[in-house]
Formats: sequence, C-alpha cells, structure tokens
Amino acid sequence: MPEHLDIISILSRWLHVGAGITWIGMLYFFNFVNGPFAGTMDGDTKKRVVPELMPRALYWFRWGAAYTWFTGVLMLVIIFHYGNASLAAGTGEWSMVQILIQYAFLVIPFIYDFLAKMFGKNIKVFAVIGFISILGLYCLYTNGADFGYRGYLINIGATLGTIMAFNVWFRIWPAQKKIINGIKTGNPADASIVALAGARSRHNVYMSVPLVWTMINMHTVILDGPNGWMVFAGVVVVSWFLVAMLYKKAAKVPGF
Repeated sequence: MPEHLDIISILSRWLHVGAGITWIGMLYFFNFVNGPFAGTMDGDTKKRVVPELMPRALYWFRWGAAYTWFTGVLMLVIIFHYGNASLAAGTGEWSMVQILIQYAFLVIPFIYDFLAKMFGKNIKVFAVIGFISILGLYCLYTNGADFGYRGYLINIGATLGTIMAFNVWFRIWPAQKKIINGIKTGNPADASIVALAGARSRHNVYMSVPLVWTMINMHTVILDGPNGWMVFAGVVVVSWFLVAMLYKKAAKVPGF
C-alpha cells in the first residue's frame, strides 16, 4: 500500500476511535444516566433543564456519529477494499458481486428502517428479526462474497454502524428537536415522537456492543474457523444480555 494511504489510514483510525468514544459515550449517557434522571424531574424543572442540556449533548452525539461514520468508511475503503483485507486468504482480485456486497451497508439501513416501522412495537419479535438479520449478514459476507474472518466482521460492523448513524441523524435528532421544543413551549410532542426517539436510541445501544466486537477483528482471528457463525451468534447473544442488565442496573442507581 502506498505510504500516503498508510498515513491516511493511521490518522483515520485515530479520529475514528476518538469520535466513536464521543458518540457511544453520549449514547450511553442518554440511555443509562439521562433517561432514569429525566423521570425524576417535574414539569417546571424539565422546562428549565432540557432546553439547555439536551441541545448541547445532542450536538456532540450527532457529530460524534458523523465523524465516526465518515472515518470508518474511509478505513473500509483503504484497508479492507484497496488493501484487500476483506478477502479470504489467497485471493486478491475483486469481482463485481463482491464490490456490490462490500458496499451493501449503504442500502441496508433503509431495510432496517422499514422493518423497525413494521415490527418495532413488538420488542421480542423485532429482537428475533434482528438476530436472524445479523446471521443473514454473516451468510451474505461469507458465502455471498467469500470474505475472510476480518472481512465479514468489519462489514457487519460497517452495516451496524451505518444503521446507528442513520438512526441518529434521521430519526433520533429530528424527534428530539420536536421533543425539546415541545418542553420549551409547553406544547408536548406527540407520544409517537417520544416513543420513536426512545426506541431508536435503544436499538443503537443493543447494536453498539456487537459493533465493538467487529472493530477488534484483528485481535480475535484466533477464533476463526468453520464454526465462526456460532461464535459470532454467541457474541451477539451475550452482548444483548449485558445491555439488558445495564438497563436494569441504570434504573436502580440512586441520586444523593
């Protein structure tokens, strides 16, 4: 790989991790800290606090998401496409099918959005659909594109990350603007808007933990093997269990 691309790759990794910490840190703040805290405020307190706090917090939240996504795509192109890290060992040329599958993450958020609107109100059903969909991505990237271990993991991660960024900019942020303005003016936003923002934020939390696993793909290659799908399925299940426990714990953490 040319030296200038190596330098861009290094800088992109640095910015990607920094922006990702900002984004996911704010995501966890909203879900595990601010959510339980908001339930303790009366109407007058919310009217004073929310219009001052939330726009500031959401600024770092949405731009952290944007920079994480852009630097992630840049690394995907440089390292996993141009550098062939997506391909299985021994292969070095891309077919048109592989290229299309590599960049399918740009389209999949719209499929997710459709499914979330159709089935999102039933949490258990949507969780099953989500789990099956993630295993479907595994099949797409391994059988459909013949990607290697690092390739299928990072492409699943790119898909999850793109869905999450889509949620931030096109679902959570527009809904939150209406919620904040409603609190400020005394005309509460419709309950469906509040539910939408909350649901998509929770979806992002549940996707974030498997996403981190895909990001450390270089350090987990020892787990590569014929039963790779079982390992990754286990990672998803454990991740979702941990998130569920964190939600339960967050509801019980007291103030002074």
